[in-house]
Amino acid sequence: MSKLSAFLKPAVSAEEKEVLISRRFLDEKGEPVKFKIRAISQEENERITKAATRTVKLNGQMVERMDSAEFSRRMVVAGTVDPDFSSKEMCDAYGCMDPLAVPGKMLYSGEFNALLSEISALSGFQLSDLGDEAKNS
Repeated sequence: MSKLSAFLKPAVSAEEKEVLISRRFLDEKGEPVKFKIRAISQEENERITKAATRTVKLNGQMVERMDSAEFSRRMVVAGTVDPDFSSKEMCDAYGCMDPLAVPGKMLYSGEFNALLSEISALSGFQLSDLGDEAKNS
């Protein structure tokens, strides 16, 4: 089997996992409910980055700047499977018309950052699980 075949069919194409983000959201038994997240592909990341980028005038020139807060909100909404921040029920419950506003109203700052960090790690932004092999390449 050639090395090429390993790249033609990745082992997992849509990785998901459940993570505990907060102990504030409890089920009927009083147990904390886990969030279900998914990995973001590079193609999705590019769309999110483009949507969070604005053209602004700086020193008389038009330049593109990425709004990091908007990028984070878009990553959290795209990478969270459950709860579905885009659902009508979630938007209504938090008094938002824009799903991007739901996580900010629902979560404490640390919870939001923990969720973003988990989505980022699952999407491959933190390569610590590759070990020394990645460092020595």
